[in-house]
This record gives sequence, structure tokens and C-alpha cells, in this order.
Amino acid sequence: MSPSVVHVVKVAGISGAENHLLLLLPALRARGWDVGVAMLHEHEPGAEEFAARLELDGVPVERVPLRRTLDPRAFRRILRRARRERPAILHTHLVHADFHGLPAGRLARVPVLVSTKHGFNPFRERRAFAAADRGVAALADVHVAISAGLARYLAEREGFDPASFEVVHYGIEAGPEPAPLSGEPRLAIVGRLIPIKGHDVLLRSLAAARDAVPGLTLEVAGDGPLEGELRATAARLGLEDAVSFLGRVAPAAPVFERANVVVVPSFGEGFGMVALEAMERGRPVVASTVGGLPEIVDDGRTGILVPPGDADALAAALVDLVRDPARAAAMGAAGRARALGEFAQERCTDRIEALYETALSAAGARRLRRSAQARSSANAASSASTKSQGAR
Repeated sequence: MSPSVVHVVKVAGISGAENHLLLLLPALRARGWDVGVAMLHEHEPGAEEFAARLELDGVPVERVPLRRTLDPRAFRRILRRARRERPAILHTHLVHADFHGLPAGRLARVPVLVSTKHGFNPFRERRAFAAADRGVAALADVHVAISAGLARYLAEREGFDPASFEVVHYGIEAGPEPAPLSGEPRLAIVGRLIPIKGHDVLLRSLAAARDAVPGLTLEVAGDGPLEGELRATAARLGLEDAVSFLGRVAPAAPVFERANVVVVPSFGEGFGMVALEAMERGRPVVASTVGGLPEIVDDGRTGILVPPGDADALAAALVDLVRDPARAAAMGAAGRARALGEFAQERCTDRIEALYETALSAAGARRLRRSAQARSSANAASSASTKSQGAR
């Protein structure tokens, strides 16, 4: 096998970052990398599902309970593992993993430390957190952002240098040929029911769009703390018969395939995996111009981009597409081609593998320089000692 890599990740459920790792880690292992995982968790069912799926694909997972935000016991377990196994690379994902894994990796003298930033988070607005995050991030040798949009966001919110990030988009694997669009005016949104996903904006847009397209309906796939509030909003807007709340749906492919348009009205997306998954299923996407979404959706060709929070613009885009099934179908076909061409998982794996190889070469060069400097210093000290003895 190639050099060993320990990935440290905090998992609560399976969403964008976790799906990325479920594809990436087995792919790296298949290429010969000795990949393992230290999974920080709080005993969530989604964490156990994530670990079990990786283990089925031959990726060993060490489950590390996290009892508090900064947990000394979890830190010591990661440090002991790094000292015991001496991996060539330690790669962290998400905030908890950065704060536990990067210091442990540095103390254990792991040759290469890699950190991937995955998402927009409200706590990044806090100055104290931003300072701490930059300080911990300084321990990493390689910084990865999952989109250029995320790199810009981290620069604006936390003061990172956007040029310091290597941008590596998530990848996707091809599914079977999707069913054609039905032509029915049906929308879908997939994601956690939390404020940043923009469900409230979509409901207001749907109410406006139904004035032009009375039969327009929406399926909402996902669970979360806003479910009660969103149901109440739908009722207040007179949308009880137009909106179906499905709860969490996995896999989401059937939801995408029932829709003629998939909507991603988020206020922030580090990448926007739902948009890519919808495109792979041959569905046009109407999405916000935030984060990584403009890097995925080719505006006017695979979907339509609108300003975040602009319910009127979103309603207009939805009406345009559902009234023109031929255009929607053409966008869906172009979206599938783009997803499988520009965002194939193989390209993502290639990119990560290249970063690893470059970083290991740089680490080897640093070791040689330090060794040469140490020999030079030792020779100089020996020479000085010999001269001193001769002078006596």
C-alpha cells in the first residue's frame, strides 16, 4: 500500500461532507492508499450508519466519543493513535476534527497535515471563533476548500487568505439513466429544515408562482427543527394541498425524479451537493447565487440562478421553467452531462491524490534540508572543537 492516511471527522448525520467521504475514502483505498478514519461522534444514529457503510467498503473506523466541544479524552485518543501508527498524512474535516486532530497531528510529528473546510456556519461570524480557527488552521500544511465560493466566504468572515486554499469540488458517481421529466408542474427541495436552507423563501415563492401556475406543487424532503414552523407557514399561505412534507428521505433520487424542477434556495452552501445530485438525475435546478452553487449550476444552461432571499425572482424563475417543459428537459439533460463530466468522482479523487503526493514530496524535501543543516551544524561544531584543542 501507499503511505497511510488517517482522516479525522466529526459525524452527526450523513449529508454533504459525509457523502463526500463515503465516496472518496474507498476510492483512495482502491488506489492503494492505506486509509483509516477516527470518527468523533456523540452516539448519533447517523454516525453509526456512516461508520458501518465505510467498514462495508473496507475502510476501518475508530469511533471516538465526544463528550464536550473540546474534549481532552478525545484529543488524547487521536494523539495516541497518531503516535502509534505514525501515518504519513492526517486529514481533518469540519471544525471539531480541526480542533482535535491538527494539534494532535503536530504533536505526534505527522509529516503532512491537511484540513478541509466544508461549509457555511453561523458561528463563523464570531470574532473569537475566527481567531481560534485561524490559529488552529495554521498548523495544517495543506488547506482545502470545497468551492471557491467557500474560500471567499472564509476570507470575508474569518480573515483567511482565499489564495491559501486548494479548491477541490465534491464528486458524484453516475446512477442509471434517469426517467424523463413528466411535464407536470412539480417542484422538490431536499435538505435539513434549518434557516440557512431557505425553505421559508421557497414557500412564499410557491404561493406567488401558483397565481400563474395553479397546479404547481412542492415536495419537501428532510427533517429538522423548523418543520412545525414551515408547516404553519404553508397553512397560512394556503398551501396545505400544494406542499407535501416527506421527512428524511434516503436515498433522495426518487424525490428528484418525481420533480420537474429542483430548488436550492439556500442562504449559504459550502458546495451544494443537492444541486449536483439533482443534475445527475437529469433535473434542472433553480438555485441561489451563494457559496459553491454558481460553480455547479451553469446559469441559463443547466438551471437558473437567483439572488438569495429574493422570493419574487425565485417565483419568476420557477414559473418560466414549469411553463416551458422542453426548456426544462434540455436543461436537465445538460445538467446530467455537466455533473458526470465536470464533477465525476474520479476527478475529485485524482485531485486529492495529487495534493497528497505533492505534500509528501515537500515534506521529504524539508526533512532532507533539516538533516543537511543538522550535519552541517555538527561538522561546524566538531571543527571548532578540533581547532580549540589544537590551539591548546
